[in-house]
Amino acid sequence: MNSGMQASSMTTAHAPTVTRTRAELAGLVAGVRTAVGAHVDWSSTAQLVAEQLQRHLPSPDVLTAQERLGAVDAYQSHTLHVESDGSFSIIAVVWRPGQLTRIHDHVTWCVVGVIQGVEHEELFDANLNPIGSSDNRVGDVSGFAPPGDIHRVHNTANTTAISVHIYGTDVARIGSSVRRFYN
Repeated sequence: MNSGMQASSMTTAHAPTVTRTRAELAGLVAGVRTAVGAHVDWSSTAQLVAEQLQRHLPSPDVLTAQERLGAVDAYQSHTLHVESDGSFSIIAVVWRPGQLTRIHDHVTWCVVGVIQGVEHEELFDANLNPIGSSDNRVGDVSGFAPPGDIHRVHNTANTTAISVHIYGTDVARIGSSVRRFYN
């Protein structure tokens, strides 16, 4: 992925489900703590966290069978972990076929890994001119840091997609990683 994705609720998405940290994420959480603890700039932090997510990318079974179904009317977010000091959050997003975000950017760095299906991402410049797109498949992991993170994500496949997002903020406290919408 060339950019990050919105992981907690947008106006058309369901509010994120908050759960206690799942045991399957212990290695990932420890790795992200180490990466964030390096106290480097946002771009470098995103790269370090991406390395940890690649190393500890969970399977779709990190979600329950019910959570993996998603929602009919909009993509659905599930909060898997929020660090006690608010330094990062781990979210799973379930996208049924055809579901998409509005064009948006983010308040902080983000790292994304696809664990099921395919997510199509469109990138935009500051004037909302298209500058690229990609299809992100199972195992693809990438990170970004603002500025330059304006994008839209769309499940263009005919199967459900699931991705894991790690944000450098407490999404339970602020409600979303989105800074602003453009459309």
